[in-house]
Amino acid sequence: MSGCAPGKDYVYLDYAATAPLVPEVLEACGGFLAAGAEGLFANANANSLHSPGREAYRIMEQARRTLAECLGADRPSEVVFTSGATEADNAALLGLSVAQVQRRRQAGRGSFTPHVVVSAIEHDAVLVAARSLESQGLRVTRLRPDRQGFVEVRSLEQALDDDTVLVSVQAANSEVGSVQPVRQLADAAHAAGALFHTDAVQAFGKMPVSVGEWGVDAASFSGHKLGAFKGVGALYLRARTPFAPTMLGGGQESGLRSGTQNVMGMVAFAAAARVAVQLQEAEGARLRALRDRLYARLACYPQVQPTVEVPPLSEDFLPNIVNVLVDGLESQTLILRFDALGFGVSGGSACSSQSLDPSHVLLSLGVDSDTAQGALRISMGRYTTEADVDGFVEAFGKVLAWNS
Repeated sequence: MSGCAPGKDYVYLDYAATAPLVPEVLEACGGFLAAGAEGLFANANANSLHSPGREAYRIMEQARRTLAECLGADRPSEVVFTSGATEADNAALLGLSVAQVQRRRQAGRGSFTPHVVVSAIEHDAVLVAARSLESQGLRVTRLRPDRQGFVEVRSLEQALDDDTVLVSVQAANSEVGSVQPVRQLADAAHAAGALFHTDAVQAFGKMPVSVGEWGVDAASFSGHKLGAFKGVGALYLRARTPFAPTMLGGGQESGLRSGTQNVMGMVAFAAAARVAVQLQEAEGARLRALRDRLYARLACYPQVQPTVEVPPLSEDFLPNIVNVLVDGLESQTLILRFDALGFGVSGGSACSSQSLDPSHVLLSLGVDSDTAQGALRISMGRYTTEADVDGFVEAFGKVLAWNS
């Protein structure tokens, strides 16, 4: 599924939505897929009276240690496995806010209106959770980025007040690829007495990620963006960070996320994370060159304009995302035409791809509604080749010609 001329094979260019399974995941999980493999079927329990349960626990905790190391966490116990990044984002917004409110009221703050700050270009998993908090009486401020998609530290500082309990700003945007100054944003939040969470789903594996160096209190991650299975993610929770669990029951994950653990998914996530970190520097440079090549070659079509201006070799944007605006065509039409030519692309976030509304990200950047309807996102990954990029550019000419 890479390097082939259009029409001979399908070229997948939607890695920001999900990545194909990587061979390291299949290798890591292969031993467990045999029927009756020890540890696969048992619930992970350190205190289990039978050996399958203890073996499942051992496997799970090894995966936790691996992922913690890849994320730059201080200790494995700071990694809480979830069903995916949506759950991790929801848990962070709801669990951190509630815990902060409880702590401040117990400290004698008395009557105050808790305040949460998010960026306007967050994933819906954050934005909808923020709306839920708003419906419960919390104040929510939504920071608009600049035209290039960056959240300015100064704008956050101006939004903070004595009642702010939580700030959530993504590490990198899934549509235009802008990379945020996470460390500076976290420092500003902490200076105001607020906790800081970042959705690092798109960043992990594409750029250096270290929750310790970032100084964040919480961060969300997803396995399938790295080439692991869907249905497994993680929430990093810095030690001693106040948190009210949103998944209640049997007390798994140290009581922070109840529910029978997906041991196979954890193994896959850890394997994908390990190889992504190992390849990140080399792959980042390779993808950056492909990104810049694609932007440069698309510039030959006057109907196509870059959504944001990405300087060559810039590390202020993710290395694998290209976003353009196509005059005279809507995203849905473009996606279907490219699919017919053997190229898989998207109009924006996969989680809202069924919506006919223009992207909230592009609207927040100041792109008008009509123009935003023609947005196209091309996202690359481990199996994308230069031939894929060149073939896509050629196909772009055919797509535009259909409209002339």
